[in-house]
Amino acid sequence: MRKVRAILVLGFLSLAAGCSPRQFLTRRLASELINDSDAFRATQRFWLRTGVVSNKDYISPEYLVLQRRGWINGANAPCPPEVTPPPCWEVSLTPAGVEAFHDLVQGNAAESNYFSVPAAKRQLISVTGISKGEQLAQADFLWKWEALNPVGEALYAGDVQFTSTVGFRHYDDGWRLIEGNSSRPDQSLDEALRTAQPAQ
Repeated sequence: MRKVRAILVLGFLSLAAGCSPRQFLTRRLASELINDSDAFRATQRFWLRTGVVSNKDYISPEYLVLQRRGWINGANAPCPPEVTPPPCWEVSLTPAGVEAFHDLVQGNAAESNYFSVPAAKRQLISVTGISKGEQLAQADFLWKWEALNPVGEALYAGDVQFTSTVGFRHYDDGWRLIEGNSSRPDQSLDEALRTAQPAQ
C-alpha cells in the first residue's frame, strides 16, 4: 500500500511540475504581465516648444497649465508661413519656468526651441476582472499617473484613476499579454492605454 501511495504522490508531483504558473490566468499573473510590459513602464514625456507657436498650441490644456504656474508667457507675434492658424504667440520660459525645467532638460536640449522632459509613469492599482475563453482573455484594470517631478505634478493629476481593458493569448508556455498594435478584436496594451477612460 505504501508503494502505491508513493507512486501516486510522485506521479502527482511530476504532473504539477509540468504545469507552469502561467497556465492559469489569475489576477496576480495579469498584474505581473501588465506591470512588466514595456508599454506600461514607458515614461510619459512632455514636449515643450518655445519660440513662435500657433494659437492652437498656446491654448492647449498643457500650455494653459504652464501659464497658470507662471512657467511660460507669450506675446503676440506674426505667424511664419509654416505655423497656422493665426494668431501666433512668441512663447518663452519665465525665470520660474527656467528653474522648473532646468534640471529636467538633458544635454544640448536647453538650447533648442523644442525639447522633452520626463513627466510621469503609470502605476497599476488593480486588475478588476478577467473574462477568458480557451485561447483568448481580457482583463480590466485600474491605473493612475505617478508624477516624476514638478512638471509631472502640474500636468498629470495623481488622484485621477483610469480604466483600461487588455487582451491576453494562451500559448504552449502559458498566457502572454498582447502588446503592439493589433487589428484583432483582442486589444493590445498599447491600445488599452491609448484609449483609457477616467474611472467613474
